Amino acid sequence: MEKQLKITLVKSPIGMPQNQREVLRGLGLRKMNGSVILKDAREIRGMATKVAHLVSVEEL
Repeated sequence: MEKQLKITLVKSPIGMPQNQREVLRGLGLRKMNGSVILKDAREIRGMATKVAHLVSVEEL
C-alpha cells in the first residue's frame, strides 16, 4: 500500500496571492477545515510546501 497524505486547510486564503489560491484549488481544498487525502508524491509535497502556512499535513 502506497503512503498517503492528509492535507487540511487551516487558514483562509483570503488576501493571499493568486498563485497560492491556485495551488490550494489544485490540491482540491475549497473550504476551511476541509481535508483531502492524496498519494505521497514529490509533486503533492511541493504544492503543500508552497502553502505550508495555510495547511497542515499529516502522513497516513
